[in-house]
Amino acid sequence: MKHLIFILGLFLTVPAFAAASAEKTEAGHPEAKPYKKKAKASKNVDAALARALAADKRVLLVMGANWCHDSRGLAGWFERPRFAAMLEPKYEIVYIDVGYRDRNIDIARRFGIKEIKGTPTVLILSPRGALLNPESAPTWRNAASRDEDDIFAYFDQFTPEL
Repeated sequence: MKHLIFILGLFLTVPAFAAASAEKTEAGHPEAKPYKKKAKASKNVDAALARALAADKRVLLVMGANWCHDSRGLAGWFERPRFAAMLEPKYEIVYIDVGYRDRNIDIARRFGIKEIKGTPTVLILSPRGALLNPESAPTWRNAASRDEDDIFAYFDQFTPEL
């Protein structure tokens, strides 16, 4: 009987362990899920721009979805202490849920991106709302598997508008 209970216990813990493992990036850190379907995305962007202008920061719009491994992976990198220490004084970060590239696309268009080709699409804006990375904004579809130092250097390179 003890063996049966032990075996049954193993079967019950394996799915939980597998689910927890599935929530890790290739780099081994947890994936965040910051994309909120019901968030007031346009208002959040406007508020971030106002805060950025007052604090001489940039705005980082991360247009993605919680279903997307790379969107969650990039957000997970941003939560790591090394990234948080670099990003916090330089950026106002807004996570924008784009669904299956069918929601909040007007925000991308507002800043010159005609369509969301993949997720995440990452827009870096000056404090006055100028798009600073038009060429590289749609290139983050492999964010979860990119090199940590390369990601860090990319976001560290942008300076605020004076």
